[in-house]
Amino acid sequence: MPVVTVTSQNEIAIVRVNNPPVNALSHAVRSELFEACESLDKDDTIKAVVLICDGRTFIAGADIREFNQAPKEPHLPDVINRIEMSTKPWIAAVHGTALGGGCEVTLGCHYRVAVKSAKFGLPEVHLGLIPGAGGTVRLPRLIGIESAISMVTTGKPISASEAHQNGLVDAVAPDGELEAFAISFTRSKMTASLPIAISRRPVTDVPDDKTSKEILAGVSAKARGQLSPVEAAASVLDSGKLDVVEAFSSERERFVQLKESEQSAALRHVFFSERQTSKIGKLEGIKTRNVQSCGVIGGGTMGAGIASAMLLAGYEVIMIERDEEAASAGAQRVAKTLDGSLSRGLISQEKRDAMGEAFSTSTQYEALTATDLVVEAVFEDMKVKKQVFRKLCDVCRPDAILATNTSYLNVNEIAASATNPERVLGLHFFSPAHIMKLVEIIETETVSDETLATGFAIAKKLRKVPVLSGVCDGFIGNRILANYRKQCDYMLEDGASPQDIDTAMRNFGMAMGPFEMQDMAGLDIGWANRKRLAPTRDPKERYVKIADRICELGRFGQKTEAGWYQYPEGSRKGIPDPVVEEIIAEERKAAGIVPRSFTMAEIQSRILQAMVSEGQKILDEGIARSAADIDMVFILGYGFPRWRGGPMFAGGVRDT
Repeated sequence: MPVVTVTSQNEIAIVRVNNPPVNALSHAVRSELFEACESLDKDDTIKAVVLICDGRTFIAGADIREFNQAPKEPHLPDVINRIEMSTKPWIAAVHGTALGGGCEVTLGCHYRVAVKSAKFGLPEVHLGLIPGAGGTVRLPRLIGIESAISMVTTGKPISASEAHQNGLVDAVAPDGELEAFAISFTRSKMTASLPIAISRRPVTDVPDDKTSKEILAGVSAKARGQLSPVEAAASVLDSGKLDVVEAFSSERERFVQLKESEQSAALRHVFFSERQTSKIGKLEGIKTRNVQSCGVIGGGTMGAGIASAMLLAGYEVIMIERDEEAASAGAQRVAKTLDGSLSRGLISQEKRDAMGEAFSTSTQYEALTATDLVVEAVFEDMKVKKQVFRKLCDVCRPDAILATNTSYLNVNEIAASATNPERVLGLHFFSPAHIMKLVEIIETETVSDETLATGFAIAKKLRKVPVLSGVCDGFIGNRILANYRKQCDYMLEDGASPQDIDTAMRNFGMAMGPFEMQDMAGLDIGWANRKRLAPTRDPKERYVKIADRICELGRFGQKTEAGWYQYPEGSRKGIPDPVVEEIIAEERKAAGIVPRSFTMAEIQSRILQAMVSEGQKILDEGIARSAADIDMVFILGYGFPRWRGGPMFAGGVRDT
């Protein structure tokens, strides 16, 4: 079956791509598009061409599965050049998304029309690449250097309306009328002369050398070690300084070099891994529960975040708190989050109002008698959590799913305290829960496949990436986190400062260093867990007391304006604190340690090795299904740099 078909309508050829699911630019699509160009140029009955796609989207990019294969002609740049060289006008008619190579194909066309809901983007940087089929050469000639750099370095798609404003789109069609609109638009262009090909147009806003260097420096700072955004910006800037042939050649050279790089391999690993986490063999074909109403126990930072995420996903939510004051505070946290989404244009006023109607609070567990799902998000104390589950079993339907958001505790023990334990699982969200994409789904010894499958379905509706974990202390993420934090504590006592370690890990590519992250999350959480584990701690294990001493002073991080750092007047940016420095010095002296210096490379290596070592134990014990799942936990939950592929990938542990 052909993936590209050609029909005609009164001197207009309709070239239609149908390569589900996203019309990717496979070898077959490229070949048949090239053949269509050749044949239509020779057909005297055709005066113009409309390029349109079947299915839910326009061409949404390259076929990534072909990246590891030997390239086959015709290559995409040749196909786009052939469209651009056509003797008859080609009009791209876009719905859904025109991404990557798909966007580049539209740039080879003479005109572009799109429905209002369409989006255009060049997201190659997310795969460690730059556009390789003329995108960095043609785009600045059409929309200018500044807008082009923004598109190719962020990879964020823009709407059809924005594309129309900046000149990428020539006309916007009413939704549902794209083909008829495109044909009418094309007919209006049939008698006009062909416009100058985009690649032959000048770049009119080329910055001087000083400004170019400043632009590249700014992109580099945001990239935090990732190469592709910087190379993408440089390619756009070069396209304004080189002649077009040299610009195409330079872009292609950059593309090929990046494609062979370890960073691109890592980012392709992440791309596929993120799509594999929810593919659990034993859950295939399992019918999931219909969940519409949800309860959340606890209105603190985490509970309010979970409630907000559920409301944003369209669920009805009841929040339970211990008294009216706490319920009101929880409701205010939820309202602040939803209002923030409204102010940023992420939801409409109509949706914000609907979410307000769908949300309620109560101090009585009896309000949950009809809910389909309840998530417990109270303090990390086993006794408290068991009390909550016993109350839930008294009032909820026998088939209602009960989930705990515990970060460390034994979910098997929690499930055992409930009637019908097959309906109990862990849903471990990450803070802030309405933003962070990761949810660890904790499989207990007694959970049913139906409950587990429903957990994955809920995560999908919440637009989260679910990762399956077995039961152990801290599950996947926090167990590894605890192990590498020990290494940080050891280095701290041996001579490094919190700033040394945080700076090293930011330079590694992390958004925040480990001590900065602890201050943001709250030091009291880890302190409570250390006290819980103290009775079973191996007396031969090295234990560093610095963090405990800081917590004993009531210093829990940003929320108390002091932790590992000072946060004067509620500032989010910490500054070194003499109190912490004094505690560190006292503990070193008590341990008889002569402090030494650490190189940045040594700090990074020690932390990575600690993560990989514990990750391997988790694999050996069957807590995680794959090294790729561990990588996704740390990329999505802890800010590990995507371009390194995750800790296991970076440490050389790959799934076979």
